[in-house]
Amino acid sequence: MGLISFLREKFKKKDSTTEKYSQGMEKSRKNFSSKLKNLSTRYKTVNQDYFDELEQILIESDVGINFTLNIIEEVLNRSETENIKDPEKINEILVDRMFVGYASKGDIQNEIRFEEGKPTVLLVVGVNGVGKTTTIAKLAYRYINKGKKVMLVAADTFRAGAIEQLSVWADRLGIDIVTGNPEADPASVAYDGVKKGKQNNCDLIIVDTAGRLQTKANLMAELAKIKRVIGKEIENAPQETFLIIDATTGQNGVVQAKAFAEVTTLTGVVITKMDGTSKGGIILAIRDELGVPVRFIGLGEKMEDLQEFDLDKYLYGLCVEDE
Repeated sequence: MGLISFLREKFKKKDSTTEKYSQGMEKSRKNFSSKLKNLSTRYKTVNQDYFDELEQILIESDVGINFTLNIIEEVLNRSETENIKDPEKINEILVDRMFVGYASKGDIQNEIRFEEGKPTVLLVVGVNGVGKTTTIAKLAYRYINKGKKVMLVAADTFRAGAIEQLSVWADRLGIDIVTGNPEADPASVAYDGVKKGKQNNCDLIIVDTAGRLQTKANLMAELAKIKRVIGKEIENAPQETFLIIDATTGQNGVVQAKAFAEVTTLTGVVITKMDGTSKGGIILAIRDELGVPVRFIGLGEKMEDLQEFDLDKYLYGLCVEDE
């Protein structure tokens, strides 16, 4: 049984999260799955033209040039070795390889790892406009509902409105927030926040950081300083560093991911606005380029629409059309 058939059978009866994936990835599915189906109906048997069009579909879905070339080569080699000419069988193999391509990169941990006896510190990075503040609020909401004591730290002291926006969310969620004066030293604010979170026996401290990518050297120095002062207060902190990427930015999101990976060690990526793009392959591109797992995915505007990333449900949402 190929992966498409397996996914169709596995999610025959959709639970609420599978339904969210299906609805949130509708635009991407129409762009990818519908094109695959159309392609397989136009060819009785596969040939070089078929693989050329298959390659184009992958590229247009933003899975990345390198990933596309590698996966097409693998599928083409297998088709030649096993003399497979059926287009639908080729499409099954393609989706199988998409799964393997993601899973073979190693760690697929999703939920935040909590340490016993001390707060877990999550550092959040990403350029302005990707939904960083809203994502922080959604992550806080998620873990509050899991019974965790959460606190926010507004260490993005340079963007106008960043402190106010995060403060509004903290008030709505009924949780503490530590802020500094505008243009205060971000590391100083981060240190004060982590110190207070430790004193208050918080389970999770989420630290917002500035989204400036124009000057990598400055950003690297700033993040290094933040990490250094946090580590002085809580050993091995920050335990998590999440990069927020807007799915609608396409390959520009991959460029951002590479740039941030150059200046700090990332433990995960959060993809926002997946419901707003028709190019859902960006997840595969980022994983292929960086090897960093996607930890959460935004499938809508509601607080509950930030979902733990599930590879099966993602591929189901991207590749399987309702019958």
